[in-house]
Amino acid sequence: MFKLALIQLKVGRDKTLNLANASKAVATAASNGANVISLPECFNSPYGTGYFAEYAESVPQGPSCNALQSMASKNKVFLIDGELLGKTQLYAGDCRLIIYPGAFNMTTGPAHWELLARARALDNQLYVAVNSPARDPDAEYVAWGHSSIIDPWGRVISKAGVEEEIIYADINLAYVDEVRQSIPVHTQKRNDIYKLSRA
Repeated sequence: MFKLALIQLKVGRDKTLNLANASKAVATAASNGANVISLPECFNSPYGTGYFAEYAESVPQGPSCNALQSMASKNKVFLIDGELLGKTQLYAGDCRLIIYPGAFNMTTGPAHWELLARARALDNQLYVAVNSPARDPDAEYVAWGHSSIIDPWGRVISKAGVEEEIIYADINLAYVDEVRQSIPVHTQKRNDIYKLSRA
């Protein structure tokens, strides 16, 4: 078991300030016992393709990578950046938690954010965490907010509002196995009737 924290930050145009705010929030989450911490999509810059060139930086020597490395090291936590090192393929049964840093807007957010997260948790019998920036009504792209953590039964176990907030949940990997044993969809495949493609 480990404690997961999702940090819902308000993000502005000042990258240095965004990184400083992220660093403070990571320290807070770590001091509250989080072992694994996720920042929202585009936590260091405004959201939108129009900002990519202006905010681009070298990897891994850029200020954001350096700040993330420092945050993880100083707080002795794992920070999520969306990549599974050394893993090129992930098959059914391997995964117990999906963390999705995303930014749904004010149209797709109310219609789909929680619905899709709960469906993915239930479909795959695993934990799903969806991590949004905080809502800024003055931004070009207004994010929905409502970062959430869903258990393998499809229940929302932690949910943020629209403001800056850190939410937490204990992730019990044994519970994933318990749910998968009670409804064994992964072991009831009929390969004699159909094949699943891995392409």
